[in-house]
Amino acid sequence: MTATARQISLADEAATNRFAAAMAALLRPGDTILLQGPIGAGKSAFARGVIRARLNRMEDVPSPTFTLVQTYDAPDGDIWHCDLYRLTDPSEVLELGLDEAFQTAICLIEWPDRLGHDTPLDALTLTFAARATDHLVTFDAPLAWQDRLADLHV
Repeated sequence: MTATARQISLADEAATNRFAAAMAALLRPGDTILLQGPIGAGKSAFARGVIRARLNRMEDVPSPTFTLVQTYDAPDGDIWHCDLYRLTDPSEVLELGLDEAFQTAICLIEWPDRLGHDTPLDALTLTFAARATDHLVTFDAPLAWQDRLADLHV
């Protein structure tokens, strides 16, 4: 069950990085964030910002477009950044090991529609939309996220 929707506007890349850092501070192993939106909407920029904030350093964070998954060793557990755009069948999710990662890692999933029935029920969905002067992010948050998101200030 979800309680919705909150929206925020991100004026530029710096605002996206501030939002990503604020979200990164709320995350813990076992959390999944589903990143929806068209190409160029800001999904990858957000994921890079979260990863850099969790690692506490400006590391090169390549897009997993061709590798499908990039993993990072953070002090409190792994981070999985997944771009599922090229998957053609939901059964391929299991081949990537995502079922286990959903339990033990922080997972940032681009193109989550490819997960099919393997979508974690307690995942937070962020939908990104590029507009003329900014990017709009809409939250769809399960009840389990409500307390943490109440502390989010961006």
